[in-house]
Amino acid sequence: MAKGGLAVDIVGRYRVSPPPNTVPPTSLPLTFFDIPWLFFSPTQPLFFYDYPYPTSHFLSTALPALIHSLSLTLRHFFALAATLVCPPHSSNPPFIVYDRSNFVSLVVAQSTADFHHLCSNHQRCVNDFYPLLPPLPSGEQEETQTPLLAAQITIFSNVGVCVGFAYHNVVADGRSFNSFIKNWASLFKDPSSCSVNSSLLPCHDRTAIKDSYGLQSIFLNHWRKRSSTNMIIGVSDKDLDLAMVRATFLMCPDDMEKIKGWIVGRCKVKNMDQPPRLTPSNLTCAYVWVCLIKSHEKVNGKLTGKNPSYFGFNAGGITRLGYPVPAAYFGNCIGFARTMATQSELSGEDGIIVAADAIGNRVKDLDEAFLEGAENWISEWGEFYGSDSEPHVMVSGSPKLDFYETDFGWGKARRIEEISMDNAKGKAVWLTQSRDVKGGIEVGLALPKPKMDAFTCFFTQLLPHH
Repeated sequence: MAKGGLAVDIVGRYRVSPPPNTVPPTSLPLTFFDIPWLFFSPTQPLFFYDYPYPTSHFLSTALPALIHSLSLTLRHFFALAATLVCPPHSSNPPFIVYDRSNFVSLVVAQSTADFHHLCSNHQRCVNDFYPLLPPLPSGEQEETQTPLLAAQITIFSNVGVCVGFAYHNVVADGRSFNSFIKNWASLFKDPSSCSVNSSLLPCHDRTAIKDSYGLQSIFLNHWRKRSSTNMIIGVSDKDLDLAMVRATFLMCPDDMEKIKGWIVGRCKVKNMDQPPRLTPSNLTCAYVWVCLIKSHEKVNGKLTGKNPSYFGFNAGGITRLGYPVPAAYFGNCIGFARTMATQSELSGEDGIIVAADAIGNRVKDLDEAFLEGAENWISEWGEFYGSDSEPHVMVSGSPKLDFYETDFGWGKARRIEEISMDNAKGKAVWLTQSRDVKGGIEVGLALPKPKMDAFTCFFTQLLPHH
């Protein structure tokens, strides 16, 4: 990601490996769940923590322990220190390989920027966050080996610390990454524990995933057919609209109940079937989808006709495959899901019902037949990036992942941001559990400023009034 916005000074660069002779050279094949992520640019989460001590204190006390605990964690999560190998001009599939020369790049920096501004909910320039991200090759060139994880710790002297990551999703989904960062934090906070929590030890057994539908070969054929210019779904730094802003919105349980009550009441009045699966996450997604459609309409003009708006999200597969997968399986076990509604329906007075029905029925289908239509995952997701003008929406993250409970001993994270959604140019939404409200969901967005202003207006109205 381009370095810009606020200034950071690099104070150290480190190569962190598992302790010597603790991990043998290992090769991991890619499952059909991993392969679609070859098309995507890295995920880039930032964790902000209060840290009311000077930079010198951090460098002399916290940093050596952070490096040591990261090394111990990588002993078990060695796949994150590994590289992705893409054999050039070969019919052989890509794979992950770890050898003893591998390491995770860790950059340590300091900044005089306004920590509290960066951690706030209100609008902030997307460009201000890029210097907090570690560099990681995206795989856009035919590199034979690509690192899978990099980290950067940025110190805001006497105020806070930002722990930033870039990792290729081909090695881990959010659930697996959450397990890694929890273990690192736990080992740093309590060095006397000396080892990773045994209940969280990652399982790298790729035979846990059964390819009953031949999806691996289908996805590999998609990957081989790619042109070198569009291997990665996303955009390059030079294409990013630096006039974009990011903001965070909170959906409280009371808000969800209001929306659910409105939907149920409206369906009774109109003698309509109630949408299935009116869960907190689905209600939040439906509401955000409609707010984004209305924002698009306000900025770009009225939506008419039958043009579709696609809504995409990731769906967990651990409990949906019909056979047991270890809870600690390390890799990917999520599917791509897409639903749709017409833009004019979504912008109409019953748009929330339309959205909730489309999402709820898609989730219901996934519960009943998780891999049905999976052969189209890659082509369907490519359509989200096909046109900048179409108001499609993609959701990443999950309120089920307790990222805010990642405790390095500095207290609960002040803010968590997901930066890679900027690549979607206003079509991506990131969901996570609320930091402060039990059962609440934080909604992270990066949008052009006029659209963000419109979204804020619609979101805060909360419910349609008739």
